[in-house]
Parts: sequence; C-alpha cells; structure tokens
Amino acid sequence: MPPELASIEAELKQAVAELRSAATAQKEADGLQQEQLAKINAEIDRLSDQQAELIKRSRTPNHAPGRHQELTEVHQNAAAALNRYIRRGENHMTAADREAMELYRKELSVDSDPDGGYLVTPAVSSRIITRVEELNPIRQLATVETISTDSLEGLVDQDEADAGWVSERQARPATNTPKLGTWSIPVHEIYAAPRATQKLLDDAAINIEAWLSNKVARKFAAIESVAFLKGTGAGQPKGLLSYPAGTTRGKIQQVPTGAAAGIAAEGIVNIVYALKSAYLTGSVWLMNRATEGAIRTIRDDSGASAGTGQFMWAPGFGGAPATLMGYPIYEAPGFDNVSAGNLVAAFGNIREAYTVVDRQGIRVLRDPYTAKPFVELYTTKRVGGDVLDFDAVKLFKVAAS
Repeated sequence: MPPELASIEAELKQAVAELRSAATAQKEADGLQQEQLAKINAEIDRLSDQQAELIKRSRTPNHAPGRHQELTEVHQNAAAALNRYIRRGENHMTAADREAMELYRKELSVDSDPDGGYLVTPAVSSRIITRVEELNPIRQLATVETISTDSLEGLVDQDEADAGWVSERQARPATNTPKLGTWSIPVHEIYAAPRATQKLLDDAAINIEAWLSNKVARKFAAIESVAFLKGTGAGQPKGLLSYPAGTTRGKIQQVPTGAAAGIAAEGIVNIVYALKSAYLTGSVWLMNRATEGAIRTIRDDSGASAGTGQFMWAPGFGGAPATLMGYPIYEAPGFDNVSAGNLVAAFGNIREAYTVVDRQGIRVLRDPYTAKPFVELYTTKRVGGDVLDFDAVKLFKVAAS
C-alpha cells in the first residue's frame, strides 16, 4: 500500500474510533437515550463501511490521479460534520456541514451499484403474492365419485311401469314393462409441464417445487370448473350449459326470466315452481356476481303498487350465502351477464343433477433428464363430469330481443 494511502486509512480509523468514544462519553455525561445512541452508532457503522469502500476504490487503477485526495477530503469533511452533530445536535449543524454530508452520500450511494449499491442487499420475503383464480362451485355442490378405471358407468330408469284399476272378474292383460338404460362418464386428462433449472431449485429462498405444484393444482381447478359449466364433452367434461333446451332426457328445461332484457319477479317465481317438489330440498341458485347484483333490487308483487313489495333477495348471516326466495345463491363466474338471449342462472339440486368423476389423485413426474439444465414437473389429472338427472335443474334464460 502506498504510504499516503496507509496514512489516510489510519487517520480515518482513528476518526471513527474517536467518534465512538465521543458518543459514549456524551451518553454518560448528558443521559442520552439508548435509542438516540443506537441511531448514532448505526450512522457511524455506515460511515465505516463506506470508508472501506472509499479506500478500495482509491486503490483501483480506474481512478485518475488526484481522485484519491478528492475522495479522502469528502470523507473527512463528512466525518467532521458528523462529529459536530454528535456533540452539539442537528440544530447546530452549519450549511457547510449539511453540504458535506450530502456530497458524501452522492459519492457512495445505494442507487448506483458500483458506488456502494452492491453493499446494500435487499431483504427477500418468503411470501409470494398469489394470483386469484375465480372458480364456480359445481364441484362442491355436485356428487363426486372417485374411480380407478377410465370411466364410471351406471343404469338409468327410462320410463314408468303401466298399471290400472280392474274389477273382480275383469281380464288382466300384460302391462308395459319399464326399461333400463345405461350411462357412462369417461375421465379426461388435464396436464401441465412447468420447468425450473436445477440451480434455481437448489438455491432459491423458497421451495420452488412446492410453489409450482400449488400453482398447477390451482390451474387444474380453474380449468375443470369451466368445463363443468361449459365443457363440450369432447376430450373434456360436459357442462351444465351445453345441453339443448327441452323437458325430455338429454335436455334441460330453460325458463324465461320474464323480462325482455332483464329479470322480473314473475320469472323468478316461475323457475322455482318449474322444479319438481322432490328436488327442492337442497336446491340452490348459480349465477355470476353481476347477475346477483341486478337481482338484489327486485321486489315481489305483494305491495299495493309496483315496487313496494318485499325484496326477493335476502342477505346471509354468519358466513351463510345470500338467498333468493329462500334458496341459497352461489357465485358462479362462468355464467353470462344479463343480456338478450343469455343463460344467466341455474336453479335446482346440483347434487342430484351433476356428477363429477375423479381418477385417483394428481400424478407428478419429476424429470431432470429430458431438458437439461431444466427439471420438468410433468403433472396430470384425469377428471370427468356430466348431467345424470335432467329433471333436477332448470336454466334461466333472458328472452331474445
């Protein structure tokens, strides 16, 4: 080390030591509070670190001749200003003192990495802000079956048995025998294949594999929830809204909302009474948030004049959902807004109407070989869904304009 730099370093170290000694003496003499002393010591520590960086920079060949002395003077002026601040307080600092401190901060600043920013490492939170996926509640309301094969099959009662009254001597010809049909719900595959480098998996401050797995599981839930409502049945579950209108098997009855471009009280009453009484226990409403907002202002016709009856919508309490005509409302984002020709809600017993079929579990294949240096998390899930009881649910449709 050149003699002049060794001398500068020794002087600066001595200055810092004297400042510490002065701070301690000031505390003992004047009863300086512990918090204030901690603040002063922190400032001294910062200056000490920056002193080391200053000397390091002065030793590099990139500095022009004379830069050593310039940086040293900046540091010494700042140290003198800090000394006066410690001994006499901020109110006694001169304009020159403040200028010296500001110049010092500019010479070694955090906002420029080469000028000191490398010395200040940001804290990294272990929390990740997770993007929210909006899910409809069909899975939680439907019947869910778990299988270990590729489909679930069952029988369906297709018609009624014939019967009739007879007298004592009347002939008893054969009556029609009811027939059985079959149904089948296949499971379809959802996949994801996110990748991360092995180095990231090893060195990251959070568990990257767990984070990716959680993200994939959430995305699977979002994809299947859309299919349970609008799926085509080709390579995916068949959704509640994918069936034609009608009252026979394979069709779902669509009830008019009662208003040309909206929903009327009459339409709400009609769809409730279109459902067979046997299904009313456990029945719910499904609609999106905007439709529920529109329904909140609808009154029944019990008043003496229009608009003076009771509200048909009622708030829920204690975490229970709001109700419409006494039946719970569940928010289902996949439904359309209230507009001409749209299916805007469903009413019925979803547990009886819709069945979700899960092939056991989500499978994750950890592949560190195929795409080096990446590790691929090949994830699959198999799920199906379909309407089994078409009488158990009704759809609410706005009339076409």
